[in-house]
Amino acid sequence: MPRVVRSAVSQVRNPVDPSKHPMEKVKAAMIELHVGLIRQAAQQGVQMMCLQELFYGPYFCCEQDTKWYRLTERVPDGPTTKLMQELARELKMVLVVPVYEEHQTGVYYNTAAVIDADGSYLGKYRKTHIPHTLPGFFEKFYFTPGDLGYPVFKTRYANVGVYICYDRHFPEGARCLGLGGAEVVFIPSATVAGKSEYLWFLEQTSHAAANGYFVGTNNRPGFEEPWKFGEFYGQSYFANPRGEVIARASRDKDEVVIADLDLDLIQEVRDAWQFYRDRRPEMYGAISQVIR
Repeated sequence: MPRVVRSAVSQVRNPVDPSKHPMEKVKAAMIELHVGLIRQAAQQGVQMMCLQELFYGPYFCCEQDTKWYRLTERVPDGPTTKLMQELARELKMVLVVPVYEEHQTGVYYNTAAVIDADGSYLGKYRKTHIPHTLPGFFEKFYFTPGDLGYPVFKTRYANVGVYICYDRHFPEGARCLGLGGAEVVFIPSATVAGKSEYLWFLEQTSHAAANGYFVGTNNRPGFEEPWKFGEFYGQSYFANPRGEVIARASRDKDEVVIADLDLDLIQEVRDAWQFYRDRRPEMYGAISQVIR
């Protein structure tokens, strides 16, 4: 019997201007919006859903301000993860929930909690690669590079891996997720138009094809107040193990992208393209060498 899993990714803009409203209102509005989207997705039969990077606020990394540390939460003991556990249990849905994690005072991570369809917390992934400080991307001001490796989570519906935004530029972690048994890799992102936009479809479809798994990746649409430092170009999508885009959002609209993922296609593609069988790991030592 075919293993088909209906999956979704969110693509929405922040509805509340953080320069005009307290941070608590901004966060509450974004969470309320996503809870509604999750419920709507469940009504359409969605079984797994990934929310966008830093989903409960704006992309605050475009400025350096310590006030944004107030968005941090413990994972899994923080209120957002607990809320999503209750929702997952009620809707029997696997949820991938990006949260700004406080590990301890002064140590913060860009994290995604993975919650199974019975509401149980399975674990978390911490964004591994943090870009050097660039105008509009002051991520090293906010995030410690991840230290948990590339875990794969066995959920009710599929084996799920997570990569976050800037990670997508690095094929090494994407391969580790495949070797770890991932069938679906979610890549929540917040990325604006510029020199890397042409890579949006090139890199992540390549991860899918090179590793023989599904990729679901999401981005925000439009401009965010008050900064308007760049256009989030949306175009969230799903790619199959052949690297083909099978569902895609618009550039500038709030949407939930839904796709039916036929997990049997994974083995079919891997039987045809024997990239794992023909690996030569004994020849890859140079990959782990430090280059300065």
